[in-house]
Amino acid sequence: MEQLNEILTKVSGWLWGWPMIVMLLGTHLYLTIILRFPQRRIFTAIRLSIRRDPDAKGDVSQFGSLATALAATIGTGNIIGVATAISLGGPGAVLWCWLTGVFGISTKYAEGLLAIKYRVKTPEGRMLGGPMYALERGLGWKWLAVLFALFTAIASFGIGNTVQANAIATVAYETHAIPPYVSGALVSLLAAAVVLGGVKSIARVCSALVPLMALCYVVGCVYILCVNADYLWPALKLIVQAAFEPSAAGGGFVGAGVMMAARYGIARGLFSNESGLGSAPIVAAAAQTRNPVRQALVSSSGTFWDTVVICALTGMVIVSSIIAYPDIDFNNGATLTKDAFSKIPVVGTPLLTFGLLTFSFSTILGWCYYGERAVEYLKGRKWVLPFRVAFIVGAFIGSVMNLAIVWNLADIMNALMAIPNLISLVALSGMLVHETRKYLWRDRLDAVDNNDYTL
Repeated sequence: MEQLNEILTKVSGWLWGWPMIVMLLGTHLYLTIILRFPQRRIFTAIRLSIRRDPDAKGDVSQFGSLATALAATIGTGNIIGVATAISLGGPGAVLWCWLTGVFGISTKYAEGLLAIKYRVKTPEGRMLGGPMYALERGLGWKWLAVLFALFTAIASFGIGNTVQANAIATVAYETHAIPPYVSGALVSLLAAAVVLGGVKSIARVCSALVPLMALCYVVGCVYILCVNADYLWPALKLIVQAAFEPSAAGGGFVGAGVMMAARYGIARGLFSNESGLGSAPIVAAAAQTRNPVRQALVSSSGTFWDTVVICALTGMVIVSSIIAYPDIDFNNGATLTKDAFSKIPVVGTPLLTFGLLTFSFSTILGWCYYGERAVEYLKGRKWVLPFRVAFIVGAFIGSVMNLAIVWNLADIMNALMAIPNLISLVALSGMLVHETRKYLWRDRLDAVDNNDYTL
């Protein structure tokens, strides 16, 4: 098992190294340019995300779709992932992480557009979509669509399930001495109560949970930043300076150099917001929307909230705390977040605990939907219920087992998901420009797409 884990570690490291970073960041930049900086429309996107359009075709509201996508996206990567980037790449990694989120808005926009454009309507009236349908219907590459669905189904048990359940069990044990099997059973029961009800149940719970958990976390971070007010400007200067030049910093923090800051900041940003991964468009396809571009804009706002806001706040909290409290061990990414938040009296540790618990549980809900849609594409509707049962059992197993191998396998599956998705985005870029021109550039966002999506 140790040898297998070493092999998986090397494969994961290679897949998430510079080749993947170049592919993902390159796609972000390419789509940003050809789509004329859709980031400029972020406030329009936010406005559309909270508007209901019940007469439009789809299974859930645009906000329900966005909330489910955010549930799967906002996870331990926003907290632990940012700390890991700072530990390995220095404080400059925060800026690179943030810039990745800014440019990733374009890719999330493109994914949402293709999800609606190539979605299909089942005989029961349900909407199905995602990169597998774009690859099959848009490009005719069924074999690549099957591979994407296979990678997604496997990844859902890793980063979307066992890893998150294990994080919950670990936090529960370390903070309240709750045995892992107890927290595992509770997580499994709560997940079962939601996911067995299907997409509408998941979207309903996520629509209530995501705004609450995000608001509490953001307010808590703002409070911590107020406590660290004297160190905010030095922290911001340090983040910007360390992103572009090697430097020694206050509090004994030594910058890791430009290349290291860029590598780990970009990698954590990409991993956190999942722009280019191909997961979010699976639930975007279920949205009630008048045309593909409206949902594309709504989808793009997910990356804004995930990385541009939440990851940035986490980064500022950690860096300002490092400067304020020189005794924090910034070389240990696993404990850096805990050490930084614990320095704040009263709210620090409870806020971190709340964030980890809610973010992890919401990720389980969102990824269950991704996994079951992938399984339905591969094997048909009859396999969805067995998948849900296996997913619920997987949450309990993840709570009580060592996940070193699972972590590495999950990273590998996520990287393998991204490759066919990025291929579809680039190959269908002409369609992206055509639809954007039709609805966005010509100010026709209220126009109705007459496609009935029937196969």
